[in-house]
Amino acid sequence: MTRAESRWLARALAIFLSGSCAIALADGLDASVLGVVFNRSDPVSTRVAAYYALRRKIPGRNVVALELPDRARLARAELARLRSELIHELPTSVQSLLLIWGRPYAVECMSITTAFAAGYRDDFCSPGCSRTRPSPLFDAEDWLPADTVGWLPAMMLPSTDENMARRLIERGIAADGTAPAGTVYLVRTQDGARNVRAVEYPDAMSVGSPHVRIRVVDTPIREPLGDIVAYFTGDARVAELPRLEFRPGAVADHLTSTGGILEAHEQMSVLEWLRQGATASYGTVSEPCNLPGKFPSPPVFLDHYLRGETLLEAYWKSVAMPGQGLFVGEPLARPYAHATASPGIPHAR
Repeated sequence: MTRAESRWLARALAIFLSGSCAIALADGLDASVLGVVFNRSDPVSTRVAAYYALRRKIPGRNVVALELPDRARLARAELARLRSELIHELPTSVQSLLLIWGRPYAVECMSITTAFAAGYRDDFCSPGCSRTRPSPLFDAEDWLPADTVGWLPAMMLPSTDENMARRLIERGIAADGTAPAGTVYLVRTQDGARNVRAVEYPDAMSVGSPHVRIRVVDTPIREPLGDIVAYFTGDARVAELPRLEFRPGAVADHLTSTGGILEAHEQMSVLEWLRQGATASYGTVSEPCNLPGKFPSPPVFLDHYLRGETLLEAYWKSVAMPGQGLFVGEPLARPYAHATASPGIPHAR
């Protein structure tokens, strides 16, 4: 019996035994259906995973240890073995993953988060400067990805810096249900090649919420910016970063070629957003060129996040072609639980 078939039988049995089960599962991602994966050969990864599972009340059966090499990239054959081991160990109820380690962050030209989510395929990342395999989860309304399309969408919680990882976890928890008032900043830069998401800003401005205001600003940005809920920009290095202050649960990302490279590089890493106080970010691990569909869509993200979805759900739903993109952060942060945003935002699907 395949895993998809066993999932179907388990779900059918659950629905038969409890008519409320299907309704509960439709609410989206929570601790009961999140798998936490760590590197058993890395003591810091192990400690951070234990801390996360305790703080987020992750069921013990959902926590899985793997043996990972300490290098930036896996080969596809290594991924296949590790992913097979993981799927064998996970309960069939799990719908999404949190990967807790610092390296590896890529599988050949794919990000580790999409590779663990869907398995390795060349069309997820090759050729890098063309359209790549689309995500069936883009702008989806529900969240049963393992059951519906066989994917386990993943987010990575980098654990190389243990103190940063613990602070990140606490920010995610602190955000839950707070409906923070704040500002979404849509940044227009002087870097034409990396400013391509600006064409989506009018749609993002149409997302209604009683909790946030949405501003379009231009670089250079010299004044401090506080109360940030989301910050979308396009620059190889974000000069104003030290002057930005984020609310718990905030996201921030910059459209550039190698933001997902979590080591010293001439372009800024997504880790810099986390160090500054963001709760999640996104960057690519191989050359994507500047196709907007390979990066988070601000209107799609805001439409889902401000309606109360978790960070992992809203971020994954906002990327049309995620094969090269690394999702990092605290996946269960859900500041706008039970909130309402304007539905039906007009954006490209």
